[in-house]
Amino acid sequence: MFVGDSLSMNQWVSLACMLHAAAPDPARVSFSTGDPVSSVRFEDYDLSVVLYFSRFLVDVVQEDVGRVLKLDSMQGAGSWLGAHLLVFNTWHWWTYKGASQVWDYMQEGNRTYNDMDRLAAFSKGLATWARWVDDNVDASLTRVIYQGVSPSHYTSKEQESDGAAPASGGCFQQTRPRQVATDGDERVSPEQVVVRGLIASMSTPVSLLDITSLSQLRIDAHPSVYGGPGRDGMDCTHWCIAGLPDAWNHILNAMLLQHA
Repeated sequence: MFVGDSLSMNQWVSLACMLHAAAPDPARVSFSTGDPVSSVRFEDYDLSVVLYFSRFLVDVVQEDVGRVLKLDSMQGAGSWLGAHLLVFNTWHWWTYKGASQVWDYMQEGNRTYNDMDRLAAFSKGLATWARWVDDNVDASLTRVIYQGVSPSHYTSKEQESDGAAPASGGCFQQTRPRQVATDGDERVSPEQVVVRGLIASMSTPVSLLDITSLSQLRIDAHPSVYGGPGRDGMDCTHWCIAGLPDAWNHILNAMLLQHA
């Protein structure tokens, strides 16, 4: 089961396509889509590959005051129990502001905030996730993996407008990977520091699917302005399929085989 935002969806779709292509009888493969759960079922192998869509892992609740991002609440997490593999991810939505922000207030305990430093909020939310994993996941039955931070390739101006910018710069018209890493590619970002620190502090074994440096080189692998009908602006965040998420899944497969 993949649990996370649209970048988790990227990886889930990639894996579903790869497995479907290898299935001996495609007629015995079924797809279902919904909110928050989508799945692909391989009857011949008694296997379901599931996506649970969750932008923040913690809850966003509609209350009288508006949409509240609850940094210490995970009421929907019970649906994740029982999976043999859990692949978690969040970060992408924590930085959004303005029209792209999907919450009105943050809350921790009895304190409500109009806003706070987004990295601090991310750290609090991810700490809630870490406690939930330690308290609820049986490591003898379930393998836990955290999908590392997936980089974007916007210019700074485009990043400020969440990618809804003129078709220039960033990943636009990029047709080749970067041949060498830039100084920014080599730097471990603050959100990566948070992820690695929390994983290291957990009592439950959690493996990091470290895709960040690999993905930094693939400035050519985004949909750019070619995302299809209904997708305005430039997308330098998500990834084309088939494409880079296939490589993520090859690494995921190697990680699973290593501990089989």
